[in-house]
Amino acid sequence: MYPTRRHVLTGLLATPLIARGALAAAPLSVIATTGMIADAARAVAGDLAEVRALMGPGVDPHGYRQTRSDIAAMARADLVLSNGLYLEAQLEDFLDVLSRRVPVSAVAEALPEELRLSHADYDGRYDPHIWMAPSLWRYAVGSTRDALTDLRPEHADAFAANADAYLAELDALQSYAQDTLAKVPDASRILVTAHDAFNYFGREYSFDVEGIQGISTESEAGLQRIGALVDLLVQRDIEAVFVETSVSDRNMRALIEGAAAQGRTVRIGGELFSDAMGTPGTYEGTYIGMIDHNVTTIAGALGADVPEGGMSGKLKAGG
Repeated sequence: MYPTRRHVLTGLLATPLIARGALAAAPLSVIATTGMIADAARAVAGDLAEVRALMGPGVDPHGYRQTRSDIAAMARADLVLSNGLYLEAQLEDFLDVLSRRVPVSAVAEALPEELRLSHADYDGRYDPHIWMAPSLWRYAVGSTRDALTDLRPEHADAFAANADAYLAELDALQSYAQDTLAKVPDASRILVTAHDAFNYFGREYSFDVEGIQGISTESEAGLQRIGALVDLLVQRDIEAVFVETSVSDRNMRALIEGAAAQGRTVRIGGELFSDAMGTPGTYEGTYIGMIDHNVTTIAGALGADVPEGGMSGKLKAGG
């Protein structure tokens, strides 16, 4: 009888722990699957934790599979933070096995069910991209705070104060997004992207959202879907579409070529951060910078007058 993938994962985790949490005063070792979660964890934990993001810039979490070094690092962590809602589809089995050994918290699943979006192509599951609306990402921040507090209750006040400060930044970001995106003319309020990562964005800011692929980038974009979107671009006189940093632009180029064949010029309105943030150490490599970039890029490309450097002048030129 051949071992199943679950048996293999269990075997890989069956090595002795290296005194995790042995020194109560030592910073917590926290691993987050995505950069967005890691950013929240760093803000909430401050110097009480060392936080590492498993997936870096340009990495697609839908198809990401753990490496042996990932397994070793997570097995030795004090806490693992995932998004959940089936974002890390290929990691689910591993995270389930890991949770018997290390605390694992799916922070996006703190979002109440009545606020979750379903999708016709995602039967029985919810859209996991809740970070696209800062008002919803607050729930993930609160869940991160709670997970840290469970491990170090003696630092509950510090975690709470740090979380409150970070949530205030999210409130300012939300206000900027609402004000800036409200300037986009009604006829231009349609967002065409590589995959359906922006549905919470669309609901929050009253945009029609169309993705070439479905919720997961693992889905295929058929010729029929591309053809339907070409017709939409032509019929609604849409001038700009958007590529994503973590998704190939191949299908988007096909869309533009299809519109050109019908005599319509459609341009790339910019590159958006969807499932991953920008380069670490840059403003766009933070959650605030990621969303600021997206909001400013979308609004500017679709006809709004936007500040050159975004919300606080920190966006890089041409970004």
